[in-house]
Amino acid sequence: MSLTGLFVPLVTPFTDADELAAEELEALAHGVLDDGASGIVALGTTGEPATLTAAERRKVVDICAGVCEQRGARLIIGAGSNSTEGSVDAFADLDSRVAATLTVVPYYTRPSEDGVVEHFRRLAATSPVPVIVYNVPARTGRALSADTLVRLAEIPNIIGFKHATGGIDDATVGFLSRVPSDVSVLSGDDLYTGALLALGASGAILACANVAARAYVDLIAAWRDGKVEDGRRLHNQLVPLASALFAEPNPTVIKAVLAAQGKIPTPNVRLPLLPASKQATATALEHAEI
Repeated sequence: MSLTGLFVPLVTPFTDADELAAEELEALAHGVLDDGASGIVALGTTGEPATLTAAERRKVVDICAGVCEQRGARLIIGAGSNSTEGSVDAFADLDSRVAATLTVVPYYTRPSEDGVVEHFRRLAATSPVPVIVYNVPARTGRALSADTLVRLAEIPNIIGFKHATGGIDDATVGFLSRVPSDVSVLSGDDLYTGALLALGASGAILACANVAARAYVDLIAAWRDGKVEDGRRLHNQLVPLASALFAEPNPTVIKAVLAAQGKIPTPNVRLPLLPASKQATATALEHAEI
C-alpha cells in the first residue's frame, strides 16, 4: 500500500461537560477530506489518546472509520506503546476498517537501536494491517541512525514512516537517500514539510492541517507535480502558521483556533495540558486564513 498525500491527525473535541463532541469530530473528518486529504489519523498525539477513556477511544475510531468508509479514504490508527507484547495485544483488537497503524518508536525505556528493530519486527509479523513507524526522538528519547531506519524499512509489513526529527539532520538525509522505493516517508514535522518533500517524502501527517488542510494538500501536490516554485512559495506562506500553532504544547493552540472558528464547541484539553493562552490564540488566528 502506497501512502501519498496528506493524512490529518484529528483533534478530539470536547464539550463544556468534558465529554467527547462526537458530531463535531465527524464534521472535522468530513471537512479535511472535502479539502483534499487522502485520509485521517485517529488517536494520534494530536487527538490526546493518553487522556481518553477506553470507551472514548473506541468511539473516536468508530466515528473516523465510518467517515473514511463512506468517503473511500484511508484511516490510520495510532496504536502501540513501549511494551512489545502490550502492542501485540492492542493490534489484535484493531477495528477491521483500519488501513494501517501508526506506531511510535518505544519511548522512555530507551532500548538500543537493535531492540527497536526487534520490537518492530515482532509487531509487523503479528499485525493484521500494515505498520507505519513513528520516528519522533523529541518525544521518545531514542534517536535512530539512517542505517537503523533502513533496516526497519526492510521489514515485511512495514509500509512507511512518519518522520519527525525536528530538523533536517544527517539521519534524515541518509535515510531518504536509501529508503526502498516501496516504502513511504511522510513528514511529521509541520515546519519542515517543504524540505522533506523536496528530499523525496511522498506526503505528510500534519497537525496543522486541522486548521489549513487545503493549503497543505496544495503544498504536497506542488512538490509531487514538480512545481518547485509553487512548492517553495506555499511552504514559506505556511511557516508563520506552523510556528504559531506550535507556540504552546500541541494541540492546545490548534483547538483554540478551531473553537474560535466555531468548528468545535470548546478549546478544552485535558490535564496535564492547559488551554492555550490568549496571546498564542490571537497570533495563530492572524495566520489561520491561508
